[in-house]
Amino acid sequence: MASDKSDNCLGWAARDQSGVLSPYKFNRRAVGKDDISVKITHCGICYADVLYTRGKFRKSLYPVVPGHEIVGIVQEVRSDVRGFKIADHVGVGTYINSCRDCDYCDDGLEVHCANGIVTTFNSIDGTVTKGGYSSFIVVHERYCYRIPYSYPLALAAPLLCAGITVYTPMIRHKMNQPGKSLGVIGLGGLGHMAVKFGKAFGMKVTVFSTSISKEEEALNLLGADNFVVSSDMEQMKALDKSLDFIIDTASGDHPVDPYISTLKTAGVLVLVGAPSEIKLSPLKLLLGMVSISGSAVGGTKDTQEMLDFCGIHKIYPKLEIVPIQSVNEALERLIKNNVKYRFVIDIENSLK
Repeated sequence: MASDKSDNCLGWAARDQSGVLSPYKFNRRAVGKDDISVKITHCGICYADVLYTRGKFRKSLYPVVPGHEIVGIVQEVRSDVRGFKIADHVGVGTYINSCRDCDYCDDGLEVHCANGIVTTFNSIDGTVTKGGYSSFIVVHERYCYRIPYSYPLALAAPLLCAGITVYTPMIRHKMNQPGKSLGVIGLGGLGHMAVKFGKAFGMKVTVFSTSISKEEEALNLLGADNFVVSSDMEQMKALDKSLDFIIDTASGDHPVDPYISTLKTAGVLVLVGAPSEIKLSPLKLLLGMVSISGSAVGGTKDTQEMLDFCGIHKIYPKLEIVPIQSVNEALERLIKNNVKYRFVIDIENSLK
């Protein structure tokens, strides 16, 4: 594709619903008075990247440059920026703008902005936003986060979506308390972070999986206290009314009732995956005073708090680093759940 002389950013983009990505030059907007420019060093790969590049979710605005788990180094700041300086290590998550004037924005819950957020890619903010599979990004400082200098940048990338998605409901439901019991459904990118946060909070963690092959990694690699094959009714029955809280990270359709039975009275199950539907028996909710909740990523306050917490407690995602040239293969592997547990693109050393 021919490029304009003003093109100042190199990325990789999907041009159509095939979802195949290839090099693409485009123009980032000028750095405004409240903005910072971030040289991207790494970008995590999220399933949202699959959905948007292949036109599976909402309307894809091609060419799509995906990526919303962005980390890098500040290379330019403007006059009104107070929170950052050149050479700071920073992250950018799933959204880059909101109205900044509604009750949710005022409370640091910008992701729930009453007037809608501008997502990091495939959204409209004067132009079509382009994500982190690229050399740099320009962001208002409000939607950028400090990463501790001691925290490896590559490892920070998955925190900006997978990490904050499970951290937020745990904080909201006050499940960051030692002695509480946590169940985690699914052991992928989100699930493994839920286990790590649960253990850091001092919780007793049970992993639910349909695959017995994940037992060793759940118990020995991630440090879970218990592993249960969810299709084994005897194992499930043994957990009857034993858990305070469950995070359900599974996106495939699955029954919910067996998990509700493992919750204590007034227990909570939070959906962070996205099955096409959920089916449950209302009586299980009524008699157990059980709540089912949903949660997306967090606001700016929770995101910064999570990054600081991970830095202090040395909570590191498990990941595989790939060059940008392998991104199409990585997306195919992600579809097949063939990754432990998150892909991160080495933008700095491979995007030339």
